Amino acid sequence: MNKKDLFIGVLIGLLTASLGCILFLYLFTEARSLSDLQMVRAQGLMGKLITLGAIFNLIAFFILLKFEKELMAKGIILATIILAILTVIL
Repeated sequence: MNKKDLFIGVLIGLLTASLGCILFLYLFTEARSLSDLQMVRAQGLMGKLITLGAIFNLIAFFILLKFEKELMAKGIILATIILAILTVIL
């Protein structure tokens, strides 16, 4: 088992979820700065935002499966589990 591919998959999963969060904030809300993000956190919506951002992990997962990168796809699943635990904590 190549741990480097698993680590790359986790990074891809975290980056795509972050990109999804940023895109959601930019397209569907008026939040444009870091202070607006703090306001989202103060309202208790951060967990929901992370969950919406994690939808992009599904797309990345299937792309990696199509290119037969199963270990990286497992890393995306691991990143999604990490994000789920983070959502419960927040």
